Amino acid sequence: MSETVFTRWSDVPLEPMNPLLGRQFVSSEKLTVGRITLAKGAHVPTHTHPNEQAVCILSGALKFVLYEPAPREVVVTPGEILIIAANVPHEALALEDTIDIDIFAPPRQDWISGDDAYLRNAPPQNSEQK
Repeated sequence: MSETVFTRWSDVPLEPMNPLLGRQFVSSEKLTVGRITLAKGAHVPTHTHPNEQAVCILSGALKFVLYEPAPREVVVTPGEILIIAANVPHEALALEDTIDIDIFAPPRQDWISGDDAYLRNAPPQNSEQK
């Protein structure tokens, strides 16, 4: 049985992934919850993972490009939730300064182990490029 965990985001160190993107996260036996801060123009490059992902925007706006079954764009704003199926290639661009909560099941082992180079030093993109 999983252990019950209580924490505050203020107690979780902010990990700077690159100059425009910071991350905090906590994990349990069955999921990872992340709080992501993105400055306008921050880009999360195309990637996949074996986790289902739920994205909930607290402030700002993210444009996602989902590449399966056919390429499509989805802009997610406060009060909206995007669920991305496991193994679907996707990328994201911050259209404005954004804070989002990402929930992953199962836990993001690549985040836990630090094997997430696609997030580190990702170059910013002009929001007009995509």
